[in-house]
Amino acid sequence: MARKEKQQAADSENPGRLKQIKLTYRMAKRADRRLGWILLAVALLSFGIVLAIGFLIGHPVYLGILGVLIALLVTTVVFGRRAERAAFQQMEGQPGAAAAVLENMRRGFVTTPAVAINRQQDVVHRTVGKCGIVLVGEGNPNRVRGLLTAEKRRMARAVQEVPVHELVVGTGEGQVPLPKLRSRVLKLPRVLPGYRVTEVNDRLRALGDLMSKMPVPKGPLPKGMKLPKGQIRR
Repeated sequence: MARKEKQQAADSENPGRLKQIKLTYRMAKRADRRLGWILLAVALLSFGIVLAIGFLIGHPVYLGILGVLIALLVTTVVFGRRAERAAFQQMEGQPGAAAAVLENMRRGFVTTPAVAINRQQDVVHRTVGKCGIVLVGEGNPNRVRGLLTAEKRRMARAVQEVPVHELVVGTGEGQVPLPKLRSRVLKLPRVLPGYRVTEVNDRLRALGDLMSKMPVPKGPLPKGMKLPKGQIRR
């Protein structure tokens, strides 16, 4: 009886996973029209290379089976990267997109979205990791610079010895494109041990702010969101 229930649970999960893959493919296909042909070419090329090696060494059957597995693996990796790129293209330009990227980074980073925001929806997000504190601004570059400076000055009272990096998301000079934001943050030099990351994040949270009392949604902020008069800083 228990085996039957487990089997039914596994069968119910498989359609969900397949449906998720199908939805991801459709989403990526809207931004990348050649996705299907590219994946097919990658699969055939990967399989063909392994099979050719099999004929050269006299084991085409074994290498053919291995080629199917390698082709599936390589195609999955390519599909994941192109789907991620398509997602970035759809998010780019939307308020809060940088927060969505930061919150999906690997372990070791603690991200707090919208630590500073103004009525024009220029916003600053904060992430803390072994590289120190990273402030990421998105919106009008001139207004965002002011928000970054004010937030850095406010944090200096609690974390004077911790390096603070300032990044502005955008396509202009000196800005970081959204698809490259994660890699840019990961390339920053690591200067803090793990326990210091927790300590620094706790200090910043202890500062308190008005934004902690406001319901800020995760991911891109709605364009019609109304904010209080004046600048609200976390």
